[in-house]
Amino acid sequence: MRRSALILITLASTWLAGCDALGIETATQVNARKEAEGRAIGSACRHAVRSIESCFQTNPRAGKAAVFAGWREMDQYMRDNSVVGMPSEGEAAPSEKAPAEKPTS
Repeated sequence: MRRSALILITLASTWLAGCDALGIETATQVNARKEAEGRAIGSACRHAVRSIESCFQTNPRAGKAAVFAGWREMDQYMRDNSVVGMPSEGEAAPSEKAPAEKPTS
């Protein structure tokens, strides 16, 4: 009886240890990955000279707290190291945008 219980425990522990090999993520791993992705998105937005509001609008599925933390960290890094932002080519920098034309009545 004890021998079969020992064998079952050994097999169960071996089977459970294989979960990592299968690539099954735990809730903690998923949350850590989402946090890191949000911070990366926020950092990229700040480096691309985009406002935090614009970043939230273009990335609605990312956690706002993580995006803001990444944006804030990149902002501090850029200020400390005199890094100039690099606006994306698809959109003009805020100071370069032409004012919207008003329709004539």
